[in-house]
Amino acid sequence: MSNPDDLERVLHRAITRARHATSDFDLTPDVALPPQRRLRPAAVLVAVSQDGRVVLTKRATHLKHHPGQIAFAGGRKEDWDADLVDTALREAQEEIGLDPAVARVLGTLPTHETVTNFSVTPVVALLPPGLTFRPEPGEVAEIFEVPLSHVLQPANFRVEGRYWNGHRRQYYTLPYGPFYIWGATARMLRNLAEGAA
Repeated sequence: MSNPDDLERVLHRAITRARHATSDFDLTPDVALPPQRRLRPAAVLVAVSQDGRVVLTKRATHLKHHPGQIAFAGGRKEDWDADLVDTALREAQEEIGLDPAVARVLGTLPTHETVTNFSVTPVVALLPPGLTFRPEPGEVAEIFEVPLSHVLQPANFRVEGRYWNGHRRQYYTLPYGPFYIWGATARMLRNLAEGAA
């Protein structure tokens, strides 16, 4: 983005135009989901610095869910969270040391359903440039940034697949340098890119 105003316009357009919910099953329509499944509310922070970089984490390898995978800072909604925006900001403070006061929330993208039965709300926020992040070692192995310009190029996304519960499951990937962004994180970024187009 050439300037912060352009960046904010692009993000507002993406929030406004990304109208449909997504899921880990978007590209695998033959998977039969239990109709009585209960989805737990969760939120992630799609944090974009004013110099046009998206903040992502590499999860610690000892975690029970999604070890070593690329993710946004975020997690499940707790009873004491006022709302899902509060959840995303709290989790970002815990996981990457982000002061919630510096995040300017622009809005939310449609929810994303995960294979682990969460309904995740992506909360889009602008951050000042040049922040220093601090990984919480119990959850985060590494914090890195991806240029928003890379994320917003549909040609940078690929569809790949693997077997899961006896079915071939397909999903989006967004390779960036040594980082393999895939699954829910890549799908939410793809929704952001589609909305911004």
